[in-house]
Amino acid sequence: MPKICPGKFQSIEVLEGDGKSVGSVRLWTYIMGNPVIAKDKIDAIDEEKKSISFNLIGGEVTKYYQSFKATLQATSEGNANLVKWTLEYEKANEDVPTPYSHLDFLLAQSRHVDAYLLKA
Repeated sequence: MPKICPGKFQSIEVLEGDGKSVGSVRLWTYIMGNPVIAKDKIDAIDEEKKSISFNLIGGEVTKYYQSFKATLQATSEGNANLVKWTLEYEKANEDVPTPYSHLDFLLAQSRHVDAYLLKA
């Protein structure tokens, strides 16, 4: 991701596992206005459904959400390939905002990946 979106992702470090299989733990440094750190753990990969789910287990997001799970699913419709993000979260308290900014960030990065792949 740092190569595809250098202005948004500074680094991805694999802390446990191989970084792409269930149980792997990764440390992401990315930019959402300011540098943000997130530690995630891959919880599920479904090859048939073309999906991956991971829970955030550390970093800034966990200060505001008791739980935060993201699922990415790739699908095809005719000649179009689509990506669907699903966020499941529990706010730490009622004053915490709905994570629209996180969803917007994920969607924007998906568009960057799409543009990168179309150039390849």
